[in-house]
Parts: sequence; C-alpha cells; structure tokens
Amino acid sequence: MTFQDLNLNTPLYNALNDLGFTTPTPIQAEAFNVVSSGTDMVGIAQTGTGKTFAYMLPILKNLKFSTQETPRILILVPTRELVVQVVEEIEKLAKYINTRVLGVYGGTNINTQKQAIADGLDILVATPGRFYDLALSRVLQLKSIQKLVIDEVDVMLDLGFRHQLINIFDILPEKRQNIMFSATMTHDVDVLINDFFKSPERVSIAVSGTPLENIAQSRYDVANFYTKVNLLKYLLQDTETFNKVLIFVSQKRMADRLFEKLDEFFHEELCVIHSNKTQNYRLRSIEQFRNGMNRILVATDVMARGLDIDNISHVINFDTPEYPENYMHRIGRTGRAERQGASIVFSTENEQEYIEQIEALMKMSIPKIDFPEDVEISTELIEEERPQIKEHYNPIKRTDENAPGPAFHEKKDKNKKENLGGSYKFKIAAKYKKPKTRGDKNYNKRKKK
Repeated sequence: MTFQDLNLNTPLYNALNDLGFTTPTPIQAEAFNVVSSGTDMVGIAQTGTGKTFAYMLPILKNLKFSTQETPRILILVPTRELVVQVVEEIEKLAKYINTRVLGVYGGTNINTQKQAIADGLDILVATPGRFYDLALSRVLQLKSIQKLVIDEVDVMLDLGFRHQLINIFDILPEKRQNIMFSATMTHDVDVLINDFFKSPERVSIAVSGTPLENIAQSRYDVANFYTKVNLLKYLLQDTETFNKVLIFVSQKRMADRLFEKLDEFFHEELCVIHSNKTQNYRLRSIEQFRNGMNRILVATDVMARGLDIDNISHVINFDTPEYPENYMHRIGRTGRAERQGASIVFSTENEQEYIEQIEALMKMSIPKIDFPEDVEISTELIEEERPQIKEHYNPIKRTDENAPGPAFHEKKDKNKKENLGGSYKFKIAAKYKKPKTRGDKNYNKRKKK
C-alpha cells in the first residue's frame, strides 16, 4: 500500500512528498478508515511506528476551512516535550493547509497562552493539567470540539492524570469522536475505555511487548554503579559506533549523578533532561541532541515516551527498568522508521529478576556479552548499594520499657482555676448587673423600674 491508496487531498500529498514519505506504516494504514468514519477508536502500536500521522492524516483530510475562533480538535499528550513535538509534526503535515495549531503546557506564562487562544485556532495540543486550567478560566471554549485524541494514554495514567482525564471527559461536548493511542494495553487503560468510549473499534498492530525486529539487543552483567560508569566510558570512547547515544536511568537523582561522572570526560558532547530541569533547558537539550551538537543524552523514564529523534545509534539502559513495559518504551527510541538500531542494558545482581521479567514479556532472551577485561571493576558503592546494618542487640541502649516516662508534678494553686469558657460572661453580668455592650445601656434603667 502507498499513500495514494488512502485517497488523500493534494495539500497532504505535497507535504508527504516534501517529507519523503511514500508508504504508510501499518498503524497508519489500519487506522485511516476507522478515524475517517467518525467512530471511537483505540489504537495499540509500538512506539516509533508513526502514530501521530496515523490520526492526523484522516483528521486533516476531513477538516474543513473555518474562521471560527474556538478549537475543533483536541489532542492530549503527557509531557511538555511531546506537545512541542506533536505541534511540529502537525505543522509539517499541514504545510499547505490553512490550519491554526497551538500547543499549551504548564511551566510557562498562562496569560500568553490565553491570548493565543483568544486569537483563534483549529487544533489544540495540550497537557491535561494546563488544558483543564485554561478550560476553567473560561477563556478556552469547548463547545466546538469534534474530536478528542489521547496519545500515550498509558503514560498519562502512570503519571497520575486519571482524575484530570475524567474531569476533562465531563466538560467536553458529549457528541464527539474519541481516539486513543497507546503502546501497551493495561488494566487501567481498559477501565478508561469501558467507562467513556462508545463501542470503540480496536486497531492492534503488535502485541504489547513485541520488540522491533530492527533493534539489536544485548546486555552486560555489571557489579555496581561505579563499574557501570567505567563500562559506559569504555563504550562511549568509540565515537564512530556510538555516534548518537540515549542513556536511560530510572531516577532524577541518578541522572544528575551519572551526568556529573560523565561530564569530566565528555563535557562538550553531553546533555541531560529530567522533570526537575526548566522547560527551556529541557527543550534546548533535546534540540542540541537532535541536531548533533551533543552526542550523548542522559534521560529519565518519563522522557522515554514519544520522543522522536532520528538516527539514534544506541539506547543504553544504565539501570534495568523495574517494569518490563518501560524497557520496551526505552529501546523504541532507536530503530525508528524501519532504520537499524541497537540497545544495551546493564544489570547488577539485584536487577537480574527484572531481566527475567523483560525476557518473559518479549518471549525471547537478550544475548549476554562478556564483560571487557580492560574495564576496571570498582569496589566503591553508592549509598543505595551499601548493605543496611541492623543492630541486633545493644545492652547499653534503652528499651521502650526502660525509657523515662513523662514528667509529673502537682499544679500550683494559681493554675487550678476552673476554665469557665463561654458561661463566664453571664456570671459576671449577673454579679455586677453591668451591660454587656454599649448597645445595652438601658438594661440597668429597665431593672430599676
């Protein structure tokens, strides 16, 4: 099948020709007629298979020109980086179409975004939190929303957006088309579909956990953090093979720690992104990695989803992800658009069970590579790797039963006074026959009569 078989319009063909695309991916081919029909749809496809174009091609084909100010298409994505990326993809595809696209997300001035919305738009791309804030402010009118697209919905639920999504469903027009895309079908995603979708048609291209065939996977057994750092330095010295490397770690603290260790050797080639970095810093790091100014990017799992960066030669899992689905999303950053890619995972002894879970999900074994003799095996441990010393018995240490009790002594007489509370004012009034307030000055006169 080619794009000609989808019966697109001339502006879309011109944009696809400029991009050099001639053949749709399986998810693009399967989803086109379903989205065009107007029925609710759930698309399950691996990351890197062109899901953005899968829903945008039919939407743009059928989106008529309009001068109305309120948006007609709403696209929700989990992260700020994805908002920027989706807007860029839509603008490429709508190059020859008069369509107004706007991306909004948190961490930036909301008043600037309100002004942009007031100027009018057709397609709104947003993170759930910022979209809901704008909707509550009444600046963003939702009456014209015809289609709702939720991309990477499983990540949204992992990040705790469930309640925000439910609130958004409640404020949108009832008559709309719901389109959902996800790389994995979890129980939470299934519940969301059953609650809010009307007889959705499911388009599944790959079973969750099926690795992309064009990604060569391998793994190393590594003793500890500092040995992992030594191995990483050893591998990254081969600049010809490892020419564009994305390194994943599980935590922000670990990302900063690894960045600090690598910065000594790869200063000009290195950048890092995680959620504690400012928005400008994150976008700049991605852009520098994308255009080749930086060869190495250190990132956390949240950044693993949806990032579309061409020609990543290697994805290195500095730690083994606890959840096997996260491994699939990580390695999906390489080998995109049917190109060849490579993935390497480092595993300590404590992470071996995670490797087994990943292999069980993929129904295949990851080939193990012998540890290089030239790499130093460190004996130094970071805080998380040190054994926890438990004190079994210390005769000098007080036990709870021998601990001193609370101090006790008799109150002094002046501290034994009764707390009369609210009744005190009435006792005073009865004793002295004085008015309680200025407005009650005639009280004593009435009593004398």
